[in-house]
Amino acid sequence: MNIDTDTMVSISEANQNFSKVARLVDQYGSAVILKNNSPRYLIVEFNRVQQHTEPTKDELLNVSKKLMKRNSAVYEELAK
Repeated sequence: MNIDTDTMVSISEANQNFSKVARLVDQYGSAVILKNNSPRYLIVEFNRVQQHTEPTKDELLNVSKKLMKRNSAVYEELAK
């Protein structure tokens, strides 16, 4: 995941000035809160959460195919 440095805020700054975090989310679509200089939290608009968490049918199919290929020996043994 690429992070725009303009959207990064330290946890202490976010704690003291959460309205700044909200403005960043309004402007860029998300904000990253740093803890100990590492990205720790991602803040996104509520209505965008569903699109970030639900995989598409194609993504599910691709994962299923990879799992079936990786575990083909197990599937063959279970089919006996």
